[in-house]
Amino acid sequence: MTQTLKEKYLKEIRPSLQKELGLSSVEAVPKIVKITVNSGSKDFKTDKELLAKTKDWMSKITGQSPLETKSRSSIAAFNLREGEVVGLKVTLRGDRMYDFLQKLISAVLPRLKDFQGISRRAFDKSGNYTLGFPEQIVFPEVEYDKIGRIQGLEITISTSAKDPKTSLMLLLALGMPFTKEA
Repeated sequence: MTQTLKEKYLKEIRPSLQKELGLSSVEAVPKIVKITVNSGSKDFKTDKELLAKTKDWMSKITGQSPLETKSRSSIAAFNLREGEVVGLKVTLRGDRMYDFLQKLISAVLPRLKDFQGISRRAFDKSGNYTLGFPEQIVFPEVEYDKIGRIQGLEITISTSAKDPKTSLMLLLALGMPFTKEA
């Protein structure tokens, strides 16, 4: 049986990161808190079939039903009314989070055309990493004939690290394929 990413983190990665960072407690070692997957479109308010198809493929790739995000205020320039559906999001935690990350690292990223690694610059100041995909068909669960149209999605990996450098060390240890340093 193959070792899951969560087991590998608990047994191998966490102790080695503790030594490398010089931390006294194993609980102080950075960990992944949650993974958020979201997709938005201005056409959700008019095209209910597109909304249903987007919900379907998002639930297939994440294993969880997406939550509708609605506009907070009306903006006349964008022809947007308060309370209209503008996006869908899924927040993954626990085992589903580790399973999704393992699938992302081992199956999805290698499927990208001319893949050379992901950027090291997409960290925010809190140590969270955001990765964008221009099309959802890189996921093996998405069937091209059933999606309606190509849509982008964004994946945010939230960590307990306090800075981008520590977060980079954690994601490298987990196997994220970053680009080589220049």
